[in-house]
Amino acid sequence: MGAELNGERTLLAIGLRLVSVACFALMNLGIKLAEGRGAALGEILFFRQLGAAAVVTGVILAGPGLRSVATERFPAHAARCAVGLTSMAFTFSAVMLLPLAEATIIGFTVPIFATVLGALVLGEPTGRWRWGAVLAGFAGVMVVLQPGPESHFPLVGAVLGLVAAALTAVITILLRQIGRTEAALTTVFWFSVLSLGPLAIAYAFAARPHDAAAWAMLAGIGVAGGLGQIAMTNSLKLAPVGVVVPMDYSSLLWATVLGWAMFGVLPATATWAGAPIIVAAGLVIVWREGRRGRVTTRAVDDA
Repeated sequence: MGAELNGERTLLAIGLRLVSVACFALMNLGIKLAEGRGAALGEILFFRQLGAAAVVTGVILAGPGLRSVATERFPAHAARCAVGLTSMAFTFSAVMLLPLAEATIIGFTVPIFATVLGALVLGEPTGRWRWGAVLAGFAGVMVVLQPGPESHFPLVGAVLGLVAAALTAVITILLRQIGRTEAALTTVFWFSVLSLGPLAIAYAFAARPHDAAAWAMLAGIGVAGGLGQIAMTNSLKLAPVGVVVPMDYSSLLWATVLGWAMFGVLPATATWAGAPIIVAAGLVIVWREGRRGRVTTRAVDDA
């Protein structure tokens, strides 16, 4: 009976993770479509967090109540919010500039950066398996980017994406420290709510009139992001990170299909060559992290 229950929980966790991947893929599509209809970065960021705050608050009110998110670690949440907003701005900028598949693949470098930062900043023991994965992962990035005059997409977007991945890796370290005392839903709540203040200021400068389709896309970005956030966070409650995090790599399928269907763009040959290397490096890191009992996952878990 217990084994059956664990199997059901694992399947539910995988299902939730796949739902979150679909939500974030649709969010990224919404970002590109909204930008194409004249929405500015400040507007997109504001509606992303407004929707997330509404969804998360609704879940809390329907469940444990607002008292459950009381915290004594406000400075830690504020620091996480500052880094998270910066990372999100870089991530969304990369999505706007790059094809969906390439932007997604660059996001796969988060575990690689997290491993490097964990070793250099926290002094975490990092053996030959993970260092080998780090080197392989960066080699895969070079294959995808093909830096130089023959590069097949804007290198500015690629640089923004890599900066976003590095900042996201910083967030994984912050979340690892915050998570010692705070529940995941508490962290998500405070990030969403605290970000609304500075984003409201940015929105006041960026706001402009839109047609109904653009407003619908902005609203959809917030709802999809909030739902994806909840599904992703809850997946980690039901199964180990080594089981659920590999599901994140299915986002490449979504990005490829949506990029082709909506924009007529398929990944370049270099992307197909480098993507398996980056994915394999990430899976090795996740496997080793799982063996050591630590969670290294994408920042979008709580972003």
